[in-house]
Amino acid sequence: MRKSDSCTVDVAIIGAGPAGLTAGYLLTKRGLSVAIIEKDQTYVGGISRTVEHEGYRFDIGGHRFFSKSKQVVDLWNEILPDDFIQRPRMSRIYYEGKFYSYPLRAFEALWNLGIVRSTLCMLSFAQAKAFPNRNVKSFEDWTINQFGQKLYSIFFKTYTEKVWGMPCDEMSADWAAQRIKGLSLWGAVVDGLKRSLGLNKRPNDGMQTKTLLETFRYPRLGPGMMWDAARDKIVASGKGEVLMGHAFKQLAADGKGGWRLSASDADGQEVVIEAAHAISSAPMRELAARLHPLPASSLEASRLRYRDFLTVALKIRSEELFPDNWIYIHDSKVKVGRIQNFRSWSPEMVPDESVACVGLEYFCFEGDALWDSTDDDLVALATREMAILGLVSPDKVIGGVVVRQEKAYPVYDDEYAANVDAMRTELEAAHPTLHLVGRNGMHRYNNQDHAMMTAMLTVENITAGARIYDTWCVNEDAEYHEAGDEGAEKVIPTRVAVTPDQAAALASVRDVPERIVSSKAA
Repeated sequence: MRKSDSCTVDVAIIGAGPAGLTAGYLLTKRGLSVAIIEKDQTYVGGISRTVEHEGYRFDIGGHRFFSKSKQVVDLWNEILPDDFIQRPRMSRIYYEGKFYSYPLRAFEALWNLGIVRSTLCMLSFAQAKAFPNRNVKSFEDWTINQFGQKLYSIFFKTYTEKVWGMPCDEMSADWAAQRIKGLSLWGAVVDGLKRSLGLNKRPNDGMQTKTLLETFRYPRLGPGMMWDAARDKIVASGKGEVLMGHAFKQLAADGKGGWRLSASDADGQEVVIEAAHAISSAPMRELAARLHPLPASSLEASRLRYRDFLTVALKIRSEELFPDNWIYIHDSKVKVGRIQNFRSWSPEMVPDESVACVGLEYFCFEGDALWDSTDDDLVALATREMAILGLVSPDKVIGGVVVRQEKAYPVYDDEYAANVDAMRTELEAAHPTLHLVGRNGMHRYNNQDHAMMTAMLTVENITAGARIYDTWCVNEDAEYHEAGDEGAEKVIPTRVAVTPDQAAALASVRDVPERIVSSKAA
């Protein structure tokens, strides 16, 4: 790939993740020139990349390719027309050596827990119903009221705190109500009793929930395959280049409405890209600190926080461990929160049929003890925890590797919305040719299709020469669930208001726990 000390293009793009590459691909299709900088030396795709180690491939987090937006589905098919496979979807909860359906089926859970523990759970449930907490503020308050202390401690507390890094008694009750809809413990017990008497033929869910996808599409070599193809098409167009191993240093306004983007490689060699427009998928906190002139909202941006995680991939001498794509670990004896089974995502991810490959995911904050552990110590920890869980004996582990993912999840603390709004408002007013896209670029915990749609609408804005679309628009009334037919929404001719098809992707922002609103603020 050509590397120059400086170049001039129509659009400079920071980050070669789904949003940055989508923008680059669509812009080059329209004849505009682009230059994309990516700090990773090897991989494009951001959190959607696929890491390879000794022929084994690891998906960083697990990425199903599903969208209710036909535009997004069509773009996936255009970029990667021949390499999707259809895979069965299966994920369960693993607790003390037993698997539980996910979403949780209450009657099944009580059955698996055994007579003594189930009795204690029902007594705890009865106590919660007889003497409910009348002052419900937190996730803990709400969940105990619904299920009792015992079931809360088994199925809700441990995993939730592992993922988000804050106590359940500090999380908003509203988030619990959104995440745990429709599950009635008493209804599940009654349903189970009726079933045992042959009086009920309905599915034994113990709840009324929307149907989750039973299958999903997936690139046969992992999600990175999609983004490798997008990069290659950008370069092959002759209108774009992707500079790997180039870290973002500064984005400076040129005083004429355009930009000078500087980046440096591992040897310190600096590249300067001059462009009429700039697209940033860099974390808002990082962008604010490296903008010139420094925005007035840089203080607010500096307060934005992120949750990080790391994956420890283990190679295990075993043909198969469990059929699930991944399992949730609800056990306080171990630190691991989720375990991916890469062969269940795609058989081609694991080259040796006699070896299973799993990824243990640890949620943490960059700089804490877990994050700063050596790779050898993390492989040893993962091996030890697989044994504690009763899944694998240590002598069957034949190798491992660690992948760290910084800024995986934007944190929604009690001031994040005001901080994001301050920066967004200032930049849109002062710099109409600077466009923020993607998860970290907009500090939104979104799905892949949302990140892509923000880029797709940004391309429309750039080619129109005006912000005809509000890329921050999320249809608050539209429910987005992994249900229904893929690409079922039809495209309506372009207009200033987003179409239902575009809204379907923009609505794929996920719920995250928010802290309890301070009584002082109220």
